[in-house]
Amino acid sequence: MKRRAFIKSAGVLGLASGLAWSPSASAAPARSDDRWDVLVVGGGPAGCAAAIAAARAGAKTLLIESTGCLGGMGTSGLVPAWTPFSDGERVVYQGLALTVFNESGQGVPHIPPGRYDWVDINPEYLKTVYDHLTATHGVSVRFFTRLAAVEMRADDELDRVVVAGKVGLTALKAKVYVDCTGDGDLAAWAGAAFELNPGAAARQMPTLCFTIAGVDHAAMPDLYGGRAASPIHKILESGKYPLIVDTHLCANKVGPGVVQFNAGHLRDVDPLDEGSLSAAMARGRAQAAQFLAAFKEYAPAAFARALLVNTGGLLGVRESRRVTGDYTFTTADWLARREFDDGIGRNNYYIDVHVPAMNDHSYPHYGKGESHGIPYRILTPRGKRNLLVAGRCVSADTHAAGSLRVQPACLVTGEAAGLAAALACRQPAPDVHAVDLPQLRQRLREAGQLL
Repeated sequence: MKRRAFIKSAGVLGLASGLAWSPSASAAPARSDDRWDVLVVGGGPAGCAAAIAAARAGAKTLLIESTGCLGGMGTSGLVPAWTPFSDGERVVYQGLALTVFNESGQGVPHIPPGRYDWVDINPEYLKTVYDHLTATHGVSVRFFTRLAAVEMRADDELDRVVVAGKVGLTALKAKVYVDCTGDGDLAAWAGAAFELNPGAAARQMPTLCFTIAGVDHAAMPDLYGGRAASPIHKILESGKYPLIVDTHLCANKVGPGVVQFNAGHLRDVDPLDEGSLSAAMARGRAQAAQFLAAFKEYAPAAFARALLVNTGGLLGVRESRRVTGDYTFTTADWLARREFDDGIGRNNYYIDVHVPAMNDHSYPHYGKGESHGIPYRILTPRGKRNLLVAGRCVSADTHAAGSLRVQPACLVTGEAAGLAAALACRQPAPDVHAVDLPQLRQRLREAGQLL
């Protein structure tokens, strides 16, 4: 059997010619593990939902995560609120997405029951929600484990992946793989085609979220940067805080005296370069400190005794690779509120693009009761038989991805990808493009998903 190994490179497809390891090389894996039906790479919302759905359907499932907790941007990334779960008339994101949302609500008891839009997130509590749900459904979770290489059986089939952990390198083999890395690392290293806007100016800017404690909630002004009364405008005009570059400012009161911020942008960041990411993390921490100093000056009644207690362990990357699937969801599809015969869920979030020109309001928001279908074909990388993608890296054009990238939609695409992976495992030769779509859709309905 001929194997080819793919690792990260600067090439368009991530193919590193001549850099593959061989079993006899000194860097060969210390051990191998071929027990798995489904291997999910990345433990953010999409990865958690994919792993739970696969295990729930009877697949022996392993979820690997490079950090020490599950939840991705909702936990390690400190994103302070869920984007809306409703379309103003009904809950749009159901199934596992609604389960996670409802369970996470126990961590924010100040939120009244029945509220579904812009609900605060307690990141520590949300970690335990994901821990509980994965354990309950029999998912094997391996923290502190990072994708290192991909081996192909053929151009269209992954054979195994190599991961790096405390024991060194381990080769993991599964029948079907699900890429929930956000950046599409697994798919790209397997040779899948992808779209990537050239240059930072064309991509959405990332944010490093942060937490401030010791805040007097009663004295806190309306901080939202989209309103004229927000102090962010005076902060910018002052010129005293050079790392604060625009008015992007969202704040959520997640507990007594505790406010989490999705604020500021970091420009000229390459999310696929470790050096650029490292510099951005350091700059984001310095930016958070400037925000606190600015709040103390321009909103002293609320922030005089406040302190910065946490910055995100993950950078809030909004856009990088978008893996090319059997179908690409487009901005035209979003505008048309399009339905699909292979729909696996729904989405109604607005097109939220944080490019340097800040044109995130250039598209209209949906009205009450409006949403669009999410096609299964955006989860199936073109030309790869045993690979699915879910979450931020699904097949969408650059602006449509600004709608699908948020946590509720990631949970929906993750659940569908996990179930599809489990169904594909039952085929003599797993092929995610040949999954029984009526069965997939019926199983999703039975699990509570809104199609």
